Amino acid sequence: MTNHKILLVEDDPNFGDVLRSYLEMNEYEVTLARDGAEGWEKYKKGDFDLLIFDVMMPKKDGFTLAKEVRERDTEVPIIFLTAKTMKEDVLQGFKIGADDYISKPFNSEELLYRIQAIMKRRQGKPDPREEVKEFHIGQYHFNYPLRILSMTNSESGEVEKEKLSPKEAQLLRMFCMYMNDILPRSEALTKIWGEDNYFTARSMDVFVTKLRKYLKKDENIEIVNIHGNGFQLLVRSEEEV
Repeated sequence: MTNHKILLVEDDPNFGDVLRSYLEMNEYEVTLARDGAEGWEKYKKGDFDLLIFDVMMPKKDGFTLAKEVRERDTEVPIIFLTAKTMKEDVLQGFKIGADDYISKPFNSEELLYRIQAIMKRRQGKPDPREEVKEFHIGQYHFNYPLRILSMTNSESGEVEKEKLSPKEAQLLRMFCMYMNDILPRSEALTKIWGEDNYFTARSMDVFVTKLRKYLKKDENIEIVNIHGNGFQLLVRSEEEV
């Protein structure tokens, strides 16, 4: 199972480095930002399981950052770290949509237990994207349960069908779930192949090549390799061409 990804936004460089190291020792993958503005940019580029924000920060405070996040994502858990312990501040944090609020100084082990509790609650929530069984990919129609990728020939009017293998179907479904967005390589490997290593990554590359061949009749579709991150299924509309 892949490590949970945490975005830590903390303006105290020493405390930030220590906390990041502690969380990484406990097998979390941590991205550290030094202020609210940097935190917002890294949030937009990443795919995080948990956000930890200091409240008092330069350029953009933690409350403002959390409000911006909540406009895009109402589900991702947010923990505030702060030296401010007034009741009004705590209430404001929870009104914004915080999942927890920890006052400085605090015990690192306590933070770890709170993170684990939040992650455990989250694991009980199904991903709504998992419920979708059929997808439209440009001119193609993909029926995931039947593993059939079909397309109507514009000249003959006949429906051309391709029966996919189980792994091909699983991978195409994940691409559809992340359509026009980046599908992290590690997520695809752990969910479909069971582990992320050199050999499974090479296997995934082979299946991506196969899917490109299946989808090549629609020139508006492209599977792009995003170096260091994963792949992106780009489906352009006719207006964009």
